[in-house]
Amino acid sequence: MNDIESISMKGSGGSKMPHSHSTPAGVDGGSRTPPTTPRKAGKMLAVRVQMLDDTITMFQVQAKALGRVLFDQVCKQLHLLEADYFGLEYQEPNGTKYWLDLEKPVCRQVGLSLIDPLLRFCVKFYTPDPAQLEEEFTRYLFCLQIKRDLAQGLLQCNDNTAALMASYIVQAECGDYVIEDYPDHTYLSTYKFVPHQDQELERRIMENHKKHAGQSPAEADLNLLETARRCELYGMKMHPAKDHEGVPLNLAVAHMGIVVFQNYSKINTFSWAKIRKISFKRKRFLIKLHPEGYGYYKDTVEFFFEGRNECKNFWKKCVENHGFFRCSVVKRVVRQKTRVLSRGSSFRYSGKTQKQIVEFVRDNYVKRQTFQRSNSFRQTSGGRALQGLEGGGYRGATPSSSLMGSSSISAHPLLPLGDPALETPALSLSCGSMTLDSPTTVTSVSMGGTIHRREDTATSFRTLTSIDVHSPATPSQVPAPRPMLAVSQQRISSADKPATPKTQENNNSVYANEKSPEKRTNGMVVETNASTVNTPDLSPVKNVQNGEVEDAEVRKTKRWPTDKAYYIAKELLMTERTYKKDLDVINVWFREEVSREAELEGEAVVSLIELLADVHGPCLQEMEARLERWESNARHNIGDFLYNTLLNVLPLYDQYLENLIPVLEKLEYYTRTSRRFDQLCRDFETQKHCYLPLTSFLLKPLQRLLHYNSIIDRLLDHYPKDHTDFEDCLAARDRLGESLLEGLSIINQAENLVQLCEMQRDISGFDNLVQEGRRFIRQGCLQKYSRKGFQQRMFFLFSDILLYTFRTQQPNQYFRVHGQLPLKGMKIREGDNKTGADFAFVIEAQGNQSLTVAAVNEEEKERWLEDLSMAIAHADADPKMPYLNLNTCNSTDEVSDSIGLETDRGSCGGAKASQRINTTVHVCWHRSTSISYSDQLRAFQNQLSGFLLRKFKNSNGWQKLWVVFTNFCLFFYKSHRDDFPLTSLPLLGYTVMTPSEKDGINKDFVFKLQFKSHVYFFRAESDYTFGRWIEVIRSATQQGHVSGSFNGKEGY
Repeated sequence: MNDIESISMKGSGGSKMPHSHSTPAGVDGGSRTPPTTPRKAGKMLAVRVQMLDDTITMFQVQAKALGRVLFDQVCKQLHLLEADYFGLEYQEPNGTKYWLDLEKPVCRQVGLSLIDPLLRFCVKFYTPDPAQLEEEFTRYLFCLQIKRDLAQGLLQCNDNTAALMASYIVQAECGDYVIEDYPDHTYLSTYKFVPHQDQELERRIMENHKKHAGQSPAEADLNLLETARRCELYGMKMHPAKDHEGVPLNLAVAHMGIVVFQNYSKINTFSWAKIRKISFKRKRFLIKLHPEGYGYYKDTVEFFFEGRNECKNFWKKCVENHGFFRCSVVKRVVRQKTRVLSRGSSFRYSGKTQKQIVEFVRDNYVKRQTFQRSNSFRQTSGGRALQGLEGGGYRGATPSSSLMGSSSISAHPLLPLGDPALETPALSLSCGSMTLDSPTTVTSVSMGGTIHRREDTATSFRTLTSIDVHSPATPSQVPAPRPMLAVSQQRISSADKPATPKTQENNNSVYANEKSPEKRTNGMVVETNASTVNTPDLSPVKNVQNGEVEDAEVRKTKRWPTDKAYYIAKELLMTERTYKKDLDVINVWFREEVSREAELEGEAVVSLIELLADVHGPCLQEMEARLERWESNARHNIGDFLYNTLLNVLPLYDQYLENLIPVLEKLEYYTRTSRRFDQLCRDFETQKHCYLPLTSFLLKPLQRLLHYNSIIDRLLDHYPKDHTDFEDCLAARDRLGESLLEGLSIINQAENLVQLCEMQRDISGFDNLVQEGRRFIRQGCLQKYSRKGFQQRMFFLFSDILLYTFRTQQPNQYFRVHGQLPLKGMKIREGDNKTGADFAFVIEAQGNQSLTVAAVNEEEKERWLEDLSMAIAHADADPKMPYLNLNTCNSTDEVSDSIGLETDRGSCGGAKASQRINTTVHVCWHRSTSISYSDQLRAFQNQLSGFLLRKFKNSNGWQKLWVVFTNFCLFFYKSHRDDFPLTSLPLLGYTVMTPSEKDGINKDFVFKLQFKSHVYFFRAESDYTFGRWIEVIRSATQQGHVSGSFNGKEGY
């Protein structure tokens, strides 16, 4: 919109008349102020924007418009929700590449030519975790960027990795390898994946392509991103510079910090945790480091660029990357106009941070556009963008495919360059719509300034999804409302759709519209209904759900199992998937870390799990095949599988039980005595696939034995004695009982040892917490009374001593010992009213030591009093129990010397702190609660995984997530194939219940989690799974005390 300027005109008289003698305006002889006239529009620029598939789109913007106006138009054209990952890049004649400054006018961008300007739409912030990209279209754009980086030689890697990534590209665009279409590697010869492509590399690509059969384009995209992110040069854009000695170097900035390369070999990394300040002075780029603890010999590091513009350009990129990846929120700062004496650049990052993007997209999930892979471009209502101003579109795609739309699995091979089919014009950039071809096109200019060739018959459609969650059918069951077809620009949840009658038989919903496509995943039905206005039949329709793209076939009436045994077997499968991935954390990821560092100490850990991980791969495949037969109403049974499987694997578990305690003791010894190995373990735990402490994964086989026992007990309770599976289940339980009989004592010993090891890592100021005969009893928060009043302290109760600690304010946030009290001779009495606390009590120890503490409520107080009383009685009754002193350090230096690696703890920065923030000690601190050893044992027996629907906070929509419950915490994934969780929810302090009437949840099998004002709703697929989730979550939210016994069935 043009600015309007008011121009005031004077009267025609030469002198100003007195007011009484003047003639009013509009009367003859008087003067009239002319109406305001619009100022002429400023200079307009025709800006070319090259998209990630090399198509060119023209945008008309004023030269004085801010860069954000142009960027917003591009993102609007794409219907891009996660826009802040991207930017517009342009290149100076000398080769320097700049990002378009969104807060500066287009005409004032450094180095941008205003004569036929060309900008490129690119990925600006390369996320280290592609799973955090919520939209499939965003992941698709990232893949296009990876293809470009690979082809241009920016993403350098070895040939095996390059061939693997190229094979994922081929799989996404061509579909499965078909030998009739691709008899040899020559179908790849006309395409450029990497600069050094040769026949040998093409053969490797073809061999990898064969292995990807069955992968959807969305899965291939995600696998491509997962492979690319592990490359050392992922997201690294080199900026030439020199060090203080004149040695040529390359600098790059990424999510972790500033990286220094010599040619393409990384020689140093300055992580954001090490950097205190970055600045530039003319050609000098300065990195000011924190003065202590990071092992670098200087506080300030200097680099020299070719000129000031290049130096400032890199500085701005560093500022933006730090703001995007490291900050939770970036405050908008109004830039100051340049004065006579400038105080330096006022540039700041002005977009959303990564954390804000994730929260924004999840909160606005229902407003997302549907991204569909098809043989057409993505387009707005009937537009086609101009293509080929600088070469054609992306040639590695199927006919007529580009960034505007993505191909589904195609039956056609890759077309060679120059094929006439590639001359089909491309459609314009859009999202969530489809345009039907028309013989007539009309050229027009849209209001956004984009030039289009508009299709006359173009009509868009919107895919609506709903999830039908089934339960065992009963004669009196009320039919659920049927999802209706509608045309909308928002995702419509099943709760919002009007109801029409439907019939239901044996848990199978039959709709009147037989052609409604369906996708069933893990027992949940996802129905996709497409509605168009005045459009011909669109088939096949593609259904996109949770990153998966599948052909939507004609809906067929099908009977799905409703037997309780089916859901028990399904629980076995779901938990087996999680168990196999947990084993792979040690057998694959930790093995790779150990082999890379040549650490012999880690071989004992890997060898403990190796054989179990190998044998459970075929077991998982057989389990999946059995469940598929069960769902297809073929002959099925589970008892013989359990018996034969346990017969084969239990000897390995017996060997594991025999070696578990020695391996845990070795692990504790190596981490205590070897600084190198301890740091290796700490670094490994910062990786996202290691979502639990390393020691927790070593206990997973023990948990699995208990879960097998629980599964078999449920089957025996369900089956009648004359059932074919009953005898097999009975024999399986008898064989399993022999191993568990020896395993129960090992479980107690191993769990106690693991708890002591983990506490030793979280507590500083002692010599050695792990000692023979010491048992953990309870940990939690109490308020300790002092001259300053009550202050929060973390207490640790063991069989011989009581420690109280405070949490440091350093980034690693460990607990430092503040005091210690022996249990021998200790007395407990009720507190007086002088402190004013309601739930106070006094602890008196030998040597006139006395503490007044208060719990948060009466229940917490009773737990502490009971456990303290029992522990004191046991200590007094055992005359041989020694008092093992802990040396409390008083200075920071002594703390660092006593534990040896405190500096290394801090060096892990925010990633390490966030990785351990879900451990029980930190959760107890934040939620002012406590947990006992018996609580740990009860939670040890209860684990579960499977799909749940999570209700969105601000809408009636539900999101399907893969959820794993373990270690008092829920971990959330997009699917069971993901290597690491998206986020987690510690459950200590939460209560689990069914929704009340005022919650307004009109769905079956929904449970509610609440802690203070935090409320979450989750929806299970059946009555059995609903009951199981309630059971296991209550094991984490209902606490007990140390007197609880331990056996194979307790805790349910």
